[in-house]
Parts: sequence; structure tokens; C-alpha cells
Amino acid sequence: MSVSLRLTRVGAKKAPFYRIVAADSRSPRDGRFIEQIGIFNPLRTPPELRLDVERANFWLKNGAQASETVDGLLRTARKAPEAK
Repeated sequence: MSVSLRLTRVGAKKAPFYRIVAADSRSPRDGRFIEQIGIFNPLRTPPELRLDVERANFWLKNGAQASETVDGLLRTARKAPEAK
């Protein structure tokens, strides 16, 4: 089983809201996941990002692959003065 850190969409039509999850790479985008590690709301100004950086680092250390978007969000969260 290969684990990926990726976004899963939970928002309404034309109102995107995403969860950042650790999921089996074979499962569908909005399907089953192992653990939710954060949220991302792009409609807020500035965009809302709450991410458990420690859990993300745990998954990455144990072989998970982050999607391009999640990788960028991780970099942003690590730069933030108060990483959540």
C-alpha cells in the first residue's frame, strides 16, 4: 500500500472546501482515507489553511508521497509563524 497526502473536496457546487488527508493512493479522490491532517478553504481572504505539520512530517517520513498542491501548502504552513 502506498500512501499519498492529497486534497479531498467536500464543498458545495461552486464553493470548494478541501480536507488534507493521508489516503491509499489507489482510493478515489473523495473516497476512503486513513487520516485527516488539515483543511484548506481557498474562498476566504486570505485563504484559510489549518494543517497538522507534525502528522504530515510523520507520514512523509514513513514513505507517503505528497501531491504537488499539498506540497505547496506544506511549505506555506512551515513558513507561517504559528503552524497549526
